[in-house]
Amino acid sequence: MNFYSDESLIQQLPGFKNNYTTVNGVNLHYVTGGQGSPLVLIPGWPQTWWSYRKIMPILAEKHSLIVVDLRGMGSSEKPLDGYTKKYMAQDIQSLITHLGHQKINIAGHDIGAAVAFSYAANFPESTDKLIILDTPHPDENIYKLPMMPIGNPVFPWWLAFNQVKQLPEELLEGRYDILQNYIFNHLLIDPETINEFDRKVYAEAYNNKAAIRSANAWYQAFTEDIQDIKQYKKITLPAIGIGSPESKEMLGYFFSTYIDNSRIEEIENSGHFVHEEKPLATALLIMDFLDH
Repeated sequence: MNFYSDESLIQQLPGFKNNYTTVNGVNLHYVTGGQGSPLVLIPGWPQTWWSYRKIMPILAEKHSLIVVDLRGMGSSEKPLDGYTKKYMAQDIQSLITHLGHQKINIAGHDIGAAVAFSYAANFPESTDKLIILDTPHPDENIYKLPMMPIGNPVFPWWLAFNQVKQLPEELLEGRYDILQNYIFNHLLIDPETINEFDRKVYAEAYNNKAAIRSANAWYQAFTEDIQDIKQYKKITLPAIGIGSPESKEMLGYFFSTYIDNSRIEEIENSGHFVHEEKPLATALLIMDFLDH
């Protein structure tokens, strides 16, 4: 028995179930549960839907959750193309239409946050509220990120590494946990909040060449994403940015540039993975935002 499969994992979350549906030309895996207004949750790199496990039971008390593995992620299909955030937002829109929802709340973390923003920008008529967790959509400011450790021991070298084609698959197949553990250990205040079992779940999801290629394709699409955001109108629907102290300034600049009706909330003593490191604080901020 594979203890790290979606079929096994879902047993740890009573009231939730796995689903698989082909929309917009791609087969997506998504988890549903709860009751109330629909809330889509989108994970980021290097994780899967499982990253929301700690907050799903809390949010499900008032919301009907749809937790989606993006194209190229987890048990979702891994096609050769379609990895711009605009196109992946179309995947979400097709899924929402398939499920019969006219309007949703949408939240995303990391790459998932970029997709959530793109969804709100491209489908404002289908969006109630937008929640961005710790990471904005790429724009030209990404070119200013340091690729050398200038006064900071943590610098996002993986953004450049993930741009490289073929080599990462050759280096990391079967041992993706080396990269994941580096990311978790350096971007969490308390590395134990993503424990050994959780790390094995994520390693299992990324340990083959197709998964590595697809995950890197999310990053390789950044140049197109940067051009896309230039064409978007400023978002006027209610939005909130929830981030760590490290990301607060970046989120603040992004929101002031691209979103009108918004606010930023900082979660203290947290790193990049706010929904895993501080799940209760994150869930309460989301619930409060959606309730008002």
